Formats: sequence, C-alpha cells, structure tokens
Amino acid sequence: MFIHIGDDQVIRAEEIVAMIDQQYVHSSSINEEMIEHEEELQEDLSLDDDVTKSIIITTDSIYYSSLSILTLKKRSSMISTLDHLDDYSNGDSFDD
Repeated sequence: MFIHIGDDQVIRAEEIVAMIDQQYVHSSSINEEMIEHEEELQEDLSLDDDVTKSIIITTDSIYYSSLSILTLKKRSSMISTLDHLDDYSNGDSFDD
C-alpha cells in the first residue's frame, strides 16, 4: 500500500522506518546529523521549519512533510486496517 504524505508525495507504507515530529529533530544530535548528511546527499532536500511538520525516514530516503505526525499516523492506521480486512470480493455471499 501507499501513503500520501502531502505536497504531491506518495511513498510505499512498508518502506517507512520512522516518522519524526519536526520540532523534536533539534533535540537530538544524532537526528540532526542524519538530517544534515541526507541534505548534503539530496540537493533538493531542505528543512523549512515554517512548512515542515514531520520527517519521514524510509529505507531509501528522507522526506519532509507539511502534514502533522497525527495525520500521518491516522493515514498509516487506515492502511494497516485495510491490509487486514478479509477480501469478500470473490463473489461468495453469506446468504444460503
């Protein structure tokens, strides 16, 4: 499944490693180092404290999102719920 993380960005949900609230990035030197290193590697990546509300870390990249962690969590929970629903589309019915 895919998750829309805002700003016309869609990523594979199973590739998400972590979602970090932007306001807590600067409280960890390890997170700051990781973000700075990734910004050096990805020229189009730039943390904008006024727009960015969350940081999504995937197996391949880092994304900045204008959506809050709560919104992203709700979206990922919906995807998880959809993944675990039984598939009744094969034509079986419960009527005898």
